[in-house]
Amino acid sequence: MHPAEAAKPSADSATPAVTSPEKNGAPAPSEPIPNPNAPAASTGSPRVTTTPSTSPPEPRTPYVVGTLDVLEVRIWNDPKLSGIYTIRPDGILSLPLVGEFRADGYTVPQLTKVIKDKLGTLINDPEVNIQVVKINSKRIFVFGGVLRPGEMPLYQNMTVLDALSNVGFKDFANPKKIRIMRGTQTFLFNYKDVSRGKHMEQNIYLQNGDRIFVPE
Repeated sequence: MHPAEAAKPSADSATPAVTSPEKNGAPAPSEPIPNPNAPAASTGSPRVTTTPSTSPPEPRTPYVVGTLDVLEVRIWNDPKLSGIYTIRPDGILSLPLVGEFRADGYTVPQLTKVIKDKLGTLINDPEVNIQVVKINSKRIFVFGGVLRPGEMPLYQNMTVLDALSNVGFKDFANPKKIRIMRGTQTFLFNYKDVSRGKHMEQNIYLQNGDRIFVPE
């Protein structure tokens, strides 16, 4: 035998034998296929998102009618029963055929159902539609460095930006530090930013009795 051949290690002795699990009757462990759409695994500390909302939050409840609100009530195919009606100061609404009943404290869909149920005893499956023509029961107040201070009607889904667009600012007003006071809560509002589409989460929906103060 040549000396070089004697020094060359055998392939069988150099490489350890690997036993396949299939040959021993055990199934081979399957490698998980990575999902490219799966979120990255957490590395310990949670990620905080600081991007502000691009739109004001949705109103928590629909508009609730109140005293002195003016409603347009339409009964399909019955113009004699349709018309413009005002909720009285005692909260009572009076309609032809239906008579008098308490209306304040209902949302528009709830009041529609009340009238439909009352008319249902006289008319077969009446179709009722209600629109709030004028809001007199809810108010907000704007004061400070504005041209037209005082109270104004609170319309459904009115935002701070909506309210301020109706009053105008004085020359020395500071629209960057506006405060909205609601009971014991105070919300800050930067008119310069919001009017440019920034920090839209500040443009909250107003509630009855809110006071908006514009410093000078």
